Amino acid sequence: MNSDNLETELTRASSKGQIVIPAKIRKELNIEEGSLLAVTTHNDLIVLKKISSNISVDDKKTLKLVEEAWKDIEQGKYKIRSKRDFFKEFKEW
Repeated sequence: MNSDNLETELTRASSKGQIVIPAKIRKELNIEEGSLLAVTTHNDLIVLKKISSNISVDDKKTLKLVEEAWKDIEQGKYKIRSKRDFFKEFKEW
């Protein structure tokens, strides 16, 4: 993710629940037909992560960190950050 790219892209769900990932984002992340994406959700937040066909050790660690982060959030242990700071840390993550 380009840390300077903080623009929000909008998309709509189809009647079958399908969404389109905007072309700009697909190009930036080299998402092509058949690309594998991991999906997780919490309340009204959906997170997609492009992954290789085999989940790497780093991907497993990331998923564990996400799980731990949700627990911290639910327990009120979190930091309030600006959108820019959030995406900067997310990029580094």
